[in-house]
Amino acid sequence: MLKVTGRGSITTCDGITRRDFLQVGTLGAIGLSMAQYAALQSMGAVTKGNDEKSVIMIFNLGAPSQLDTWDMKPDAPREIRGPFKPIRTNNPDIQISEIFPLHAKLADKFSLVRSCYHTAAAVHDTGHQMLQTGRLFTGGVNTPHAGCALEYFKGRRNELPAHVILPEPMGPTGGNLPHGQDGGFLGKAYDPFVLNADPSKPNFKVPDLLPPQEIGEARLKRRQSLRETVEGTVKSFEASPSAELMNANFASAFRLMTSERAREAFDLSKEPEKVRERYGMTRFGQSCLLARRLIEAGVRFVTINTFITVFDEITWDIHGSKPFTSIAGMKEIVAPMYDQGYSALIEDLVQRGMLDNTLVCNLAEFGRTPKINPAGGRDHWPQCWTSYFAGGGVKGGRIVGKSDEIGAYPVERPVAPNEVVATIYHSLGLDLETHLPGPNARPFPLVDFGTQPIRELF
Repeated sequence: MLKVTGRGSITTCDGITRRDFLQVGTLGAIGLSMAQYAALQSMGAVTKGNDEKSVIMIFNLGAPSQLDTWDMKPDAPREIRGPFKPIRTNNPDIQISEIFPLHAKLADKFSLVRSCYHTAAAVHDTGHQMLQTGRLFTGGVNTPHAGCALEYFKGRRNELPAHVILPEPMGPTGGNLPHGQDGGFLGKAYDPFVLNADPSKPNFKVPDLLPPQEIGEARLKRRQSLRETVEGTVKSFEASPSAELMNANFASAFRLMTSERAREAFDLSKEPEKVRERYGMTRFGQSCLLARRLIEAGVRFVTINTFITVFDEITWDIHGSKPFTSIAGMKEIVAPMYDQGYSALIEDLVQRGMLDNTLVCNLAEFGRTPKINPAGGRDHWPQCWTSYFAGGGVKGGRIVGKSDEIGAYPVERPVAPNEVVATIYHSLGLDLETHLPGPNARPFPLVDFGTQPIRELF
């Protein structure tokens, strides 16, 4: 019997709490209203298609400086151009920073969008929202992450989750606002599976894939029929849409926890040591390798947070003064692990024949100020920055948009966050004119009316 004992608390007749039984958070959807559930049913919450496209979203939390990475201005004054020099790549039309020598060998595989911008407040959280959901949250309405919207339309391919976040969800970045890494108004049923572990650690495990020690295999099998479990509850609850939804989510979690495919996908020990070393034995590098394994196993969407917060570690947030780093610190600490992990991922996807069907997008919440500040860093600057894309139908070796002579503002083909997210949906084959079941079960446009993808990439 299940006892619904309070807010988010469910206990089995054996005294094992929901938290003990499953820590993946899938039963949070019990709070979905009947109206919302009815809307999900009537609008086709899971419409499976034949499209095999997947996405790996690398989110560069902290925001790299466009002038020191992908959009250098070597002829600008020193206080603008910074300390790094541009280098040639394997594409004669593209030059990038010397801090990314491995990227330079792959410039024919990715394309740069040098004219991204937004007009919201220059705080990390607002950019996180817009670049992952396509919208700034207003009026208490939290839009779902693109990976969560994908799950709504296409569901899972198998017992593995449709959307996984590695290695952890975004933490505090100063704004105390939602980051846009969950199901938003779609409800907890569409929240991603979050790893919450560092895959570079020697003792790396995914605890959510194994039952608690208190529950033996025999007892676990007795709970395989979630319908029987729900039938033991109060009849009025049993007949409700929330109970049916809870049953379905519990079943999905059960399949994940008992899936040999899932355990294999998350098991990095299956990879040759040389492959792991090629990605780099860093949190980011091993997250990239794990992302490839998950996509290969059937996960539709993987989000990799390059960093978790801007406060407790050296990140792209190069203000210069402590506890942040300087531009030089970015070269010494951040760039090497990032260059290694990304280049290994792209090479691996190419060698395995996966890149054509896997969009790898590298996003950030904003850019950095054109002028170096007195502390030797650069501050927040949403007026212009660079995103880049590879695979998933994107043609490599292209440059879309152009910034002015100091990398401060777009002067050609300005690209807003909603266009970036529309590009992801376009790669996945989603109809941009379709709707989600929004707040109060009202139809909510997948993207704002008239929003188009960055077609120059395809």
